[in-house]
Amino acid sequence: MSNMPFIFFGTPYVARDTLIKLVSGGYRPALVVTSAPAPAGRGNVMTECVTSTWAKENGIPVFSPSTLDKEAQEHILSFECPYAIVVAYGKILPRALIDAFPKGAINVHYSLLPKYRGASPVESVLRNGDRVTGVTIQKMIFELDAGDILSARETLISPEETTPELRARLIELGANLLLEILPAYLGGELKGVPQEHQLATHVGKINKDEGELSLKGNAVDNWQKYKAFKESPTTYFYAERNGERIRVKIVSAIFTEGAFTPTRVIPAGKNEQDFIVFANNGWKIF
Repeated sequence: MSNMPFIFFGTPYVARDTLIKLVSGGYRPALVVTSAPAPAGRGNVMTECVTSTWAKENGIPVFSPSTLDKEAQEHILSFECPYAIVVAYGKILPRALIDAFPKGAINVHYSLLPKYRGASPVESVLRNGDRVTGVTIQKMIFELDAGDILSARETLISPEETTPELRARLIELGANLLLEILPAYLGGELKGVPQEHQLATHVGKINKDEGELSLKGNAVDNWQKYKAFKESPTTYFYAERNGERIRVKIVSAIFTEGAFTPTRVIPAGKNEQDFIVFANNGWKIF
């Protein structure tokens, strides 16, 4: 069944890393669909996403429309693929496009659905102090993360894990589970189980302001926020220096004996090399 053509939808490194595993496992898409190039870096240079770059480097056709309008859908469907795989694409697929694949569109979601439907499941489990999470493979419908569950797998969360570390494990877990269930799914042997919709929770995109914390605030809450937002938008606090209120980014922190302690921070306007270290119960300043 691995020679059955399919469309792969995905944009950030989460999608790229899953695509690499799929291709290594014998599942090579006929087309990779990504978000359009976007401004990046200090110069706001138009840059294609990492999934697009990897696919092109490996000889896989790429399509990066700004919108999934009728013309874009017609181009995608011209490849006559019976199914699609969607991993962190970044746009909602139109109902007509989802329904056009004879074997459906399947999606890898990084939580145990129906919990944490939406854009930030990995951050949310850490922000809320959950001890268990996992991945879910669902058959997509035109409702956010509400499709029938094809398979799911749990994993324990380490007390020290931050979002980048947990996400890396979940990418691996999800890609391996996808490779495991695809033969049965494509052979018509795997039927989905409806979600318990009344148990659903929803999480949206993270606002940059959510990263603010007070060093005098609740230590457990600060620790959970630091771990959740380690990758983006990061955590920060405000400090006084020479009568000026400055924003200070937390680069690393520890949680010991019930206390949350930043161990490396960068004040606003400083370079990565110019940081402050906490030592001897005080900051060794700039």
